[in-house]
Amino acid sequence: MNDIGVREAAGGAAAHEVDVVVIGAGQAGLSAAYHLRRAGLEPGRDFVVLDHAPRPGGAWQFRWPSLTYGKVHGMHALPGMELTGADPTRASSEVIGEYFTAYEDRFDLRIRRPVNVDAVREGDGGRLLVETSAGSWTTRALINATGTWDRPFWPRYPGQETFRGRQLHTAVYPGPEAFAGQRVIVVGGGASGTQHLMEIAPLAAETTWVTRRPPVFREGPFDENWGRSAVAMVEERVRQGLPPRSVVSVTGLPVNDAIREARAAGVLDRLPMFDRVTPTGVAWDDGRRVDADVILWATGFRAAIDHLAPLRLREPGGGIRMEGTRAAADPRVHLVGYGPSASTIGANRAGRAAVRDIQRLLSGARAVV
Repeated sequence: MNDIGVREAAGGAAAHEVDVVVIGAGQAGLSAAYHLRRAGLEPGRDFVVLDHAPRPGGAWQFRWPSLTYGKVHGMHALPGMELTGADPTRASSEVIGEYFTAYEDRFDLRIRRPVNVDAVREGDGGRLLVETSAGSWTTRALINATGTWDRPFWPRYPGQETFRGRQLHTAVYPGPEAFAGQRVIVVGGGASGTQHLMEIAPLAAETTWVTRRPPVFREGPFDENWGRSAVAMVEERVRQGLPPRSVVSVTGLPVNDAIREARAAGVLDRLPMFDRVTPTGVAWDDGRRVDADVILWATGFRAAIDHLAPLRLREPGGGIRMEGTRAAADPRVHLVGYGPSASTIGANRAGRAAVRDIQRLLSGARAVV
């Protein structure tokens, strides 16, 4: 990258010098990069986008093959370029991967990949030092858009290590055919859990659905007011420095024809969370037992922000306290696609808001994107 300034990092190694580093090239990261370009910053010279994935597509490229584009709930186009004419029967990983590729090309975003970010720490002269597998960058501002896909959440229950069957997480869900003729327990009350159940049930010998809380099925459209209320609830948590809950966790599960049919067929009859795992299945303290060949943990993900640990941004409550997209403890650091901006439309808005704020930081004057 000959067009980036270079200075010495800690230990004497050469570090690239830019105004802004964006970590992650999913929906939030690409939105931020678009708005940085629109604000007059040049990719490669003024800012750089680092992405650990092997190719464009963000977390979508890792989704299971049976998640077709037509089944995707709430995919919102990136700013400045619509996604049109997509075949709803094609895998979402292919459709969105191709869309992100075209987007990066159209706006000449010059994503650096694959690059693993190891740590972000205090650098010299008020700059941040971003240490990666491809060298180091020093920057005046950071936009963290790493999402959650890299941190699947596995709950721990007594006896889990004794189970003689197979345990896997949504992150590596291979599609329904892998469960043909098997007894499957699906753990988790979110959209992934219900989608897995409805796909697996026709092929499996038996399915059991287990959730910590009773699922909330919501009829009718998710209008703008309801969406705003849901986002506001998540936003309040991050303002308090608590770990964010997903927007989906407060909106409930949207009811469509497939959900209605599955409920009528008993596929979505839910059991409360078991108390322990046994060698042959799961058990409750009231004596109930269910035998299984597979436990599928559709238990969600957590924010992938361990690389920010050297900056000590976490509050006692376990989360990063936010003021808009800015970390309250460090105005140079913005988190997009985190908490209330975790939806695709929220990520777009957060990318714009972060860039607007960073323009003020860089120039010392109010600027409009």
